[in-house]
Amino acid sequence: MADFTAGRAAYLQIADEFKRRIRDGELAPGEKLPSEAELMAQHSVSRTVARQAISRLREDGYAVSHQGKGSFAALPGEGSPSKRSPEFEQITEYLSEVRRDVRRLAERMDQLEDLVRQQAQGR
Repeated sequence: MADFTAGRAAYLQIADEFKRRIRDGELAPGEKLPSEAELMAQHSVSRTVARQAISRLREDGYAVSHQGKGSFAALPGEGSPSKRSPEFEQITEYLSEVRRDVRRLAERMDQLEDLVRQQAQGR
């Protein structure tokens, strides 16, 4: 179970831990990462938090996911960025902005759900 720091989203803490392990060589590029279910069990978090952690790793270049096979460790910048077109870079930046917005909305939804639960318990 993770020892989450107050005030910092759990998914960010999980993602940061995996980034550190990948940078330090504890997880080699291409090595399979834990599934959402495994992250949920290991860190006692919801599926949403596990999914957000894996998503963050992908966004930051530390993971590559293959549907039906899972997610695998990667190092940012691997591949051939020089072969990417300017249009590709624009689309990638736009998608990153959309992902950030969706992440913010998900965090806000979590806060609102917590508020509703607290108010329901107070009745």
